[in-house]
Parts: sequence; structure tokens; C-alpha cells
Amino acid sequence: MSDRVVPEGARRRRRPTKQGAVLSERLIVETALRLVAEHGADALSVRRLGAALGADPSALYRYFRNTDALLLALADEMIGRAQEGWRPTGDWRADLRALGLRIHAAYLAQPQAALLAAHRTTGRPHETRAVETILGILRDGGFPDALAVRIYHAFVDQALAFAAQDAAAAALPEAAAEADAEVWHAAYGRLPARTHPNIAATYPLLAAEMRHSGYPFALELTLAAAATLHPDA
Repeated sequence: MSDRVVPEGARRRRRPTKQGAVLSERLIVETALRLVAEHGADALSVRRLGAALGADPSALYRYFRNTDALLLALADEMIGRAQEGWRPTGDWRADLRALGLRIHAAYLAQPQAALLAAHRTTGRPHETRAVETILGILRDGGFPDALAVRIYHAFVDQALAFAAQDAAAAALPEAAAEADAEVWHAAYGRLPARTHPNIAATYPLLAAEMRHSGYPFALELTLAAAATLHPDA
């Protein structure tokens, strides 16, 4: 791609694509997400995206400066999907819990895209709205600004880190995922108490726990820690 981005008001394609759709930024983003979900990160190319849209690849220059700009749009779209339908309750802890779980779920719904985008800062509308919302929850909840910023940082980084890790696991080929799961039985389940007393004592609980994401409990730990720092604690 190049630097020939066309201003938003002048972007509309006059003729439909070969699929009968009118090209738009949203259509490009949704198609890119579908391609990445079906074929992995390598599918995020101008040529493949143009073919999927039924449009000349050069037409994408009107919407995105380069593939990195498109990637940031994908990241912003996932953040936007996490916020769809969410409504504040006025309880800072409940609101952060709901948003954290939504962010995590939104990225897991697009694991291949999450691998590409969970670590990026977009500066786009959905992301800035999320930052404003989370800081507002904390400030309205009575946290002083300096502490609100630090809790925001920990909260968001934790959600995205778990999202990236869990997305990587979800994106594994089925055989690799099954092999990883079997390790807890084939390796850890056979460790003797003589050499690994703590693993042997907790193995049934450990094997059951490791089948699931650790994020929901990690989130609760973060919220509990934040509560102890509240001025009214």
C-alpha cells in the first residue's frame, strides 16, 4: 500500500465490487477479519483482500495507507466489539469486571487476529472510547487520578496479555492443542511425590484448573487489590 489515502468524504466507490457490494472501510475490515480467521496472518495482504472483496487491490489505498494501518483498524474493531451492548452500573468493580471479560472474549472470538493486534495501540475511535470509559469508571468510583491511571494500566495490560496468550492457544492446530493438554496427564500425572511432593499432592486440581483460562481469577485478584488501595478502604 502507499500514502494515497483519500479523505473519508471522497472514498465512496461509484460501482459495486464483483460481489455486488459497495466498498467501504467497514467492509474491508470485516472481510480482513474473516480472511485472517480462515487462513491465518498470511492472508492479510492487499492481493488476497482485493480478491476476496472482488475489487482491484489498488482501491484499498483509498482507505488505508498500508497494511499496518489496516491491522490497527482490525485491532480497533475488536475493541469496539468488546464494548457493544455494555452499559455502566455505577459499581466500579462490577463495571471493570464486565469490561475485562468482554475484552478477553472479543479477542478470543478472533484468535488469529488477536495474535497480530493485541499488543498494538491504535489511537482510533473504539480504543479512545475504551480508555475514556475505563478511566471514567475509576475516577467516578473515587480513585484519585494518579491511582486511576496506574490501575487502568494494570487492568488493560492484564486483559490484553491474557487475551494474547489464550488466543495463541486457541489458534494452535488441533493436534498440537491436544498434545499440550495431554502433557498434564502424561508428564505431570506421573511425577512421584518423593521428588515433586507439591505437584503430586495437587495434581487432580492442577490438571482440572489448567484446562481453562486463568484470566477470570486473575481479574478478580486485580479488582480485589484495587479495592484495598481505594481511599475508602
